[in-house]
Amino acid sequence: MKCRITKEEARTFRKRWEAINSAEREELRAMSMEEKLRQLAALMASRDLFDWTEEIRSEAEVRERWNRLRKGFLG
Repeated sequence: MKCRITKEEARTFRKRWEAINSAEREELRAMSMEEKLRQLAALMASRDLFDWTEEIRSEAEVRERWNRLRKGFLG
């Protein structure tokens, strides 16, 4: 069974996500640098929780991964 949505439902869905993204950006702007650094430290400390089976091959690959993360974060 196919579940199709109307154009209006799609617009409403998109508007809701735009509002959510906007609110999240505002929260991040209001967050102190200390809190951002604590979150970064927690993220970096959690890397051992994940099964990293492949090695990072080059500095260029690392830069590309950070660029993809930054683009996704900044939208």
